[in-house]
Amino acid sequence: MPILSDDRYFGPGSELKFVANELFNKISELPIISPHGHIDPAIFLPEFKFGDPVELFITPDHYVFRMLYSQGIDLADLGIDNNPKILTEDEKREIWQILGDNFHLFLGTPSGCWLTYEFSKIFGFEERLNGSNAQKLYDKISEKIEEDSFVPSKLMKEFNINLITTTDPAYDSLDTHSKILKSKLDFKIIPSFRPDKLFQISSKEWKNELEKLSSVTKSEINNFNRFICALEKQREYFKSHGAVATDHGIEEPYTGSLTHEAVEIIFNKALKDCVSKEEEKLFQGHMLMEMARMSCEDGLVMQLHAGCFRNHNFPLFEKYGWDKGADLPVKTEFTNNLYQLLNKYGNNKNFTLILFTMDESTYSRELAPLAGHYPALKLGPAWWFHDSIQGMTRYRKSVTETAGFFNTAGFNDDTRAFLSIPARHDLSRRMDCNFLAELVLTSQITIEEAEMLAYELTNGLVKKAYKL
Repeated sequence: MPILSDDRYFGPGSELKFVANELFNKISELPIISPHGHIDPAIFLPEFKFGDPVELFITPDHYVFRMLYSQGIDLADLGIDNNPKILTEDEKREIWQILGDNFHLFLGTPSGCWLTYEFSKIFGFEERLNGSNAQKLYDKISEKIEEDSFVPSKLMKEFNINLITTTDPAYDSLDTHSKILKSKLDFKIIPSFRPDKLFQISSKEWKNELEKLSSVTKSEINNFNRFICALEKQREYFKSHGAVATDHGIEEPYTGSLTHEAVEIIFNKALKDCVSKEEEKLFQGHMLMEMARMSCEDGLVMQLHAGCFRNHNFPLFEKYGWDKGADLPVKTEFTNNLYQLLNKYGNNKNFTLILFTMDESTYSRELAPLAGHYPALKLGPAWWFHDSIQGMTRYRKSVTETAGFFNTAGFNDDTRAFLSIPARHDLSRRMDCNFLAELVLTSQITIEEAEMLAYELTNGLVKKAYKL
């Protein structure tokens, strides 16, 4: 398969290539464990069928349409809409042609690698997508989609995926997960508890979000104590459906405890729609402390994704809504911001905090030293814009000498595009084997130790970190 030759991933050095290939061959067939992602669980219901090539590769993947948008292509021309309409076949083909005409934009990017892998491995293309062959490849994908075997529940076995974790609002009823549990599948689809919007108390949407939590917990939430009780109840409900983790996406990882009186005052001000941004920051910092406390008690792993300025392109957000490719990295600080949380809970043996950042400048300066000390702290893999060939390499070089391998949490794909999961894990495994091969060739580790580490980076560490 020349499109994805090992030279592309393992470098030109013959000795490096040989050792890296030897390591990769030992772990390439290990099952995929995906402990954090954004797949819609409804795709695993028996009645689900994939729609069309546009739904598979363009509309769910902000990596794809943000690149096209950056070149002046309107999101509406790609079928992106806050109130999606049913596209005609001609409209779908026009959108696909746009991708074909502009596939060169993805050269040298991780999206280019992932898409090429999917087209080659899953659909059997022997040529790259381009403007000339776009319609022919559209037909091939459409034919494949119609096959009885091309449904997620069957592809899970073909892709060798053992577990997928979805990300679900804290007030989710988990009805879809309940149906999946009753299906008694050979693999696991489990939820993850995401309460972010309930902590954004200055948002005009907050009271509506609070009402959803009130409805699902069948409780009147008119003070902070009842708010906490409702969250604790939902966490237990999520655990009963297999959840092992919570997830928190924030711009600044500030943590700090407020007095009961102070947090009650802020909560009441939010109920009256008169809370400030500064008070929201204090509230969010307090709630992260509460989430850590709850994790110590119920054992749910706490994931913290920091350093992201959400919806930077506000006119685009107003027109199209969330997750439209305009989330951008910002400078982030951890050592001071996490001081209170780590001093209170970082030594607790029942607590696990996994950190992710879009500010990779913090890896060697703050995150690796923190993870190399606090027993509760683990580092998530290179995230978002850094989930790439060079980004993964920079990550390993930045954190390994200080945090080692065993204070990291393996790999997760963080994807909304189901078909990209095997591509992303394949790339991660290759880059880890490349890094390990360099350590072998510089006599920092033995080949036997490299083989052990290759397994840990693929399966072992993720199982330990997420208590699977």
